[in-house]
Amino acid sequence: MRPGDHDDGADAEHPHGQPGEEVARGERARPGGGEQAQIRIGRGRRGGSPSPAPSNPYLRLLATPGARAFTAGNLLARLPMGMFSVSAVIMIAGAHGSYALAGAVTATGLAATAVVAPWTARLVDRYGQARIAVPATAVAALGSLALVLCVHHGAPVWTLFAAYAATATTPNTGGMSRARWAHLHRGDAAALHTANSFEQAADELCFMLGPVLAASLCGALFPEAGTLTGAVLLMTGVLLFAAQRATEPPVAPRTPAASPLRTPGIPALLTVFLATGAVFGAMEVVSIAHAGGAILALQAGGSCVAGLLYGSLRPAAAVGRRLLLCLTGMTVLMSLPLIAAATTGSLLVLAGCLLLAGAATAPTMVTGMTLIQRLTPPAQLNEGMTLAVTALLGGIAAGSAAGGWTVENAGTVTGYAAPMCAAALALAVAAVGTRRA
Repeated sequence: MRPGDHDDGADAEHPHGQPGEEVARGERARPGGGEQAQIRIGRGRRGGSPSPAPSNPYLRLLATPGARAFTAGNLLARLPMGMFSVSAVIMIAGAHGSYALAGAVTATGLAATAVVAPWTARLVDRYGQARIAVPATAVAALGSLALVLCVHHGAPVWTLFAAYAATATTPNTGGMSRARWAHLHRGDAAALHTANSFEQAADELCFMLGPVLAASLCGALFPEAGTLTGAVLLMTGVLLFAAQRATEPPVAPRTPAASPLRTPGIPALLTVFLATGAVFGAMEVVSIAHAGGAILALQAGGSCVAGLLYGSLRPAAAVGRRLLLCLTGMTVLMSLPLIAAATTGSLLVLAGCLLLAGAATAPTMVTGMTLIQRLTPPAQLNEGMTLAVTALLGGIAAGSAAGGWTVENAGTVTGYAAPMCAAALALAVAAVGTRRA
């Protein structure tokens, strides 16, 4: 049986719990001092009579006890993810007059994150979210503060690289939030599908609003304002998120399990995330070169809306085939900006095509993350999801380089072929990987 083609109702029975562990839908055991206090979602405040569940799947999701509190903290912590790189570029380029230096510093931070993030996630799996996320975030916030001080006081250039590399300890807040949903709704495949869609839409929203907020703060106040605000938001959000101990997944017993990279199906899936990241990176560079950065918000907006709509639908049982369908749709829709740029020359038509192209990315990411959760051993869930994010970031970097090279050597119109080719590569890898698995 293919790993992605399990029936949702069958393989969701114990996807994130030990065999024999029974948890009724809509309730869970709250850890605390050895006592088990049941939380019932549908119970009313008076008389113990159950209240009707909301018909909207997202309202039902947020009705989970404790969900709104940890979601609010997580969104606050996640917003700076779209702020830091833009803020650093504006701040460093303004002080040193070199976008090349600014780009090199942010690229170094991205490379450091790719190395450090999986280890941070492994510690989260081993010792718990609150025990690791708070000190790891404090180190990252101090790195951001050090970067501000180094830029403001004209410190040697090498200190910029060292300071920004220190921010690589930032925990994968989106992954930790998904892990909480997986714990709270284990056994309910429909709720997990809605939760993953909600988290993907939140990612898109944060990466759409973060750069705008960063640029506004740096322009309206002072160049360091974006980085300082991002550090404060990150630390505050993680503290609020970590304080919600009732919804934190319990630490799984230590096992001599190998890295998730050795789990069948995971390497191919990470390659799909790598190629999908290349789609994002190439599209960003090409669109900025062709029409300016503002038009990119349409792609993110389309992806955000599509993610929410996708989460409200009942997914097909075969997740592997669903991923292939999503990647096929993404490949087809990524050809629209190329066609629009080559045949019409109209920015309005191009904007509409980018909106449609963005609509394919969120369902692809949601389905891919669902497969990561299915295939990764429960004791290594945070590490598995962080590896997926790391692959995505690596793909964004590679796609940016490929898109920039194509634009410089073949023009912006031809540049739109780069994200389409990356999407086709992701589809091919998924098809071969699923068949082999």
